[in-house]
Amino acid sequence: MAVGALTRITKLARARRRSYAGSTSASGRLKQAGFTFVEMMVVITIIVILITVAIPIYQKSIIRAKESVLRSNLFTLRTVIDNYTYDKEKAPQSLQDLVSDGYLKKVPLDPITNTEDWKLVMEDATQAINQAEPGIFDVRSTSDKMSLDGTPYSDW
Repeated sequence: MAVGALTRITKLARARRRSYAGSTSASGRLKQAGFTFVEMMVVITIIVILITVAIPIYQKSIIRAKESVLRSNLFTLRTVIDNYTYDKEKAPQSLQDLVSDGYLKKVPLDPITNTEDWKLVMEDATQAINQAEPGIFDVRSTSDKMSLDGTPYSDW
């Protein structure tokens, strides 16, 4: 009796495997298991839509990060220029003066242009601490691009 039950279970298992592997259609042909072309196209379309939404968001986050670094670099440069001016009682003649006198390790990069070039705003000779040698009063980005808030980077 145990052999008969085992045979019956084996036959049932084989029948299930056949039904999962594919079933026959009305014409007697074996159907293939898998996805249809339409199902695959729907999935690919959804993926493409998600990617087209994600790319602009990603690009804006990169721009926001660069703007944050630019603000930080400008704040640092302006603070260091002020400290140099108060300590030496004259404004620096170039950004390299800040590096050579130990106020900066190196001139920071402008993250928008990826260069160490900055637009230097020189102080007015009549209002300079040392009127014989007017120096750097302010720094700005050399970029001609617009920020996300609509202002030019060169006006920051």
